[in-house]
Amino acid sequence: QVQLVESGGGLVQAGGSLRLSCVASRRTFARSTMGWFRQAPGKLREFVAAIIWSSGRTYYADSVKGRFTISRDNAKNTVWLQMNSLKPEDAAVYYCASSPYVISLPNDARYDHWGQGTLVNVSS
Repeated sequence: QVQLVESGGGLVQAGGSLRLSCVASRRTFARSTMGWFRQAPGKLREFVAAIIWSSGRTYYADSVKGRFTISRDNAKNTVWLQMNSLKPEDAAVYYCASSPYVISLPNDARYDHWGQGTLVNVSS
């Protein structure tokens, strides 16, 4: 069983930055990808970014490209989401998740382990 623990959320002014962290309790060969999703009140959960453990290849939602950066440290089983130029519409609970797949990564059904979430608020 993989456990994921997020941290780093908080309140920031529009235009500011936050860095979210996700630590996995362990990483097995079957855990190919780590992703970040978010869910705002009254909205569906949406894909934010993903990274493949082995290659470091990254994927982003159009809404965050150029502002957010996903990265990982394999030795520390840790994934980060650096969020810059934050907008009020970025406010949400952010979740990290792990997946055994390397395709169709924006589909949250491809992920089978989820963290508890960390709240990001952006004031205008």
